[in-house]
Amino acid sequence: MTRVISGIILAAAVVAAILLLPFAGLRLLACLVAGVAADEYVRITSAARGLSRWIVIAVVVYTCWWAAVPAPLSIVVLAIVVILWLAFAVLRESRSLQQAAVDLVAPIYIGAPLGMLVALQTLSGPRATLLLVATIVVSDSAQYYTGRAFGRRPLAPTISPKKTIEGAVGGVIFGALFMAIAISFAFPATPIVVRILLGLVIVFLGITGDLFESQLKRAASLKDSSTLIPGHGGVLDRIDALLFAIPVFYFMVLQGRVA
Repeated sequence: MTRVISGIILAAAVVAAILLLPFAGLRLLACLVAGVAADEYVRITSAARGLSRWIVIAVVVYTCWWAAVPAPLSIVVLAIVVILWLAFAVLRESRSLQQAAVDLVAPIYIGAPLGMLVALQTLSGPRATLLLVATIVVSDSAQYYTGRAFGRRPLAPTISPKKTIEGAVGGVIFGALFMAIAISFAFPATPIVVRILLGLVIVFLGITGDLFESQLKRAASLKDSSTLIPGHGGVLDRIDALLFAIPVFYFMVLQGRVA
């Protein structure tokens, strides 16, 4: 019951934010979510460690803030940021190159997609954001119920033992079908081939994002990224599928393939 109640409250809050918040408010909210998710990521991938932890969180938040407005990223700026972080983490903090590289993933994995979600709404309004979020929710729900009803063969037993191939197939079918139908109302000019293929790609990426975060938690021997949301785990647990799906959908809208 706790899971259901908190899920309803969370869903209502997300829909209200998408429909009611102005750009500035949505941008701030996305940065807040990015900061909390980044903190969970740091705790999962390594022990919390003072200044380095806060620097990673700050960079993730800034990346989210920056990505909320479409703009090209200079390769020179990117190179400078990477070099400075590696020098700080390896030389000053005496950390391994591998761990420093893990931290560099956080802005790309968390900050950029959440910023793109805000930029997506700027480009196409709430219909685009709601369509993407709803597709992931439908796919996740279909995976759960199809898996419970027909699940026999594990999808990735060493990563997420409860997920089944049958559940994944159900998620792909219902999620892709939902997007193909819903996009015809939200973006009627989108060609039918694009609707179908985009639905399949988005759902597949959602499943991949879910498994990716599950692998991070399994490597850290954790069940959830945190206990922030009663019955649902942490923020990263709720947005893991969305993080992998956002960039592709945003790119398609940006290129005018979805219109």
